[in-house]
Amino acid sequence: MTISETTKLASPKQVAERALIWLGAITTGVVVTNLFAPQILVGLIGRSLAMTAFQGGLVSTLTLLGYALGLLLLVPLVDLIENRRLILRTLACAILAAVATALAPTPSLLLLATFVLGASCAAIQMTVPLVASMVAPERRGQAIGEVMSGLMIGILLSRPAASLIADLWNWRAYYLASAILMTLLAGALARFLPTLQPAARVGYSDLLRSFPGLLREEPVLRVRAWTASLVMASFTAFWSAVALRLPDAPFALDAKGIAAFALIGVAGAAATPLAGRWGDKGWARPMFFAAHLSIIGSLALCTWAGVMESRIAALLVLSLGTILLDVGITADQTLGRRAVNLLRPEARGRINALFVALFFIGGGVGAATASLAWSYGGWTAVCAVAASFGVLGLLTDLLTRTGTS
Repeated sequence: MTISETTKLASPKQVAERALIWLGAITTGVVVTNLFAPQILVGLIGRSLAMTAFQGGLVSTLTLLGYALGLLLLVPLVDLIENRRLILRTLACAILAAVATALAPTPSLLLLATFVLGASCAAIQMTVPLVASMVAPERRGQAIGEVMSGLMIGILLSRPAASLIADLWNWRAYYLASAILMTLLAGALARFLPTLQPAARVGYSDLLRSFPGLLREEPVLRVRAWTASLVMASFTAFWSAVALRLPDAPFALDAKGIAAFALIGVAGAAATPLAGRWGDKGWARPMFFAAHLSIIGSLALCTWAGVMESRIAALLVLSLGTILLDVGITADQTLGRRAVNLLRPEARGRINALFVALFFIGGGVGAATASLAWSYGGWTAVCAVAASFGVLGLLTDLLTRTGTS
């Protein structure tokens, strides 16, 4: 285990590095489902609580807004407060918020609870860098990749899992199940998570004011957050529109078929450990090229699938395109995280907060552009817009070598 000279690292109970990485992957995968499940549950929630259309739209929006604010206001505390204690307290807030959401009797209380739940999901971005700090720099990419695989699987499984639980019981059961799982994970983290005392000796307001300076002084952070934003825009553009396209010919999938199709993307999560390992070997630059070319090529396949006549062939080509898309996206995300986590140890929390917040903005841009593209040009336009983000990533690869070592 390599310990930064600027931090103090200790564990309440010795645990194997591999086991800690698995624990981090499972934790991030479970917690992140709370951010995306509302997108599939909003209809059931709205009918159950007699919500207006506006209130229903706020369920998912406030969850994601809470997460965005948590990234900017809570994650920087990693540089100020002992990390293990901070993660456990933030996760405890997420558990209470999930229970409050499940029991909410009125729309206003539910919206407040989902906002707090979203903010508390910032524990994800506290856990990833802490686990990464447990391994030597030459193996850090692989560790981040393996933790990120859990995160990506959680994102991709969140909608079908929420749909399945709601079909078997109701929407409240999903939030209760989430609270139970997070409670079990909190117990495991309390037992095995190492303590990490940050080196920063500044006030909280000083931490927040340092954001612009970090962006200005760290070109690696700027470039890698930029490409991460682009690929996240491709991801959200595709997944925002594919559910609208799948019920129509040639795919002709019903609701259960669409939920099953979402599972295909999980295969792309297999790329995260490989991307991290290859980044550790010094292959980050060609891997960025491969990731962005994969995104562009995948969306060409998805466009082609939409004009096929054979239903089976169309589904096969679309599935292949979806897997390649997720491979490209997870590879860029993993390599980008590896690059920024090799920057200043004393600013680890703020750097991760900025990185994730910026690619989160990219996701919002992708969803918005997909909506416009679908309105004006349908599936082909959506794929073209999503591919254009990959093209911008490829141009970035050609123009800079920043963050590729």
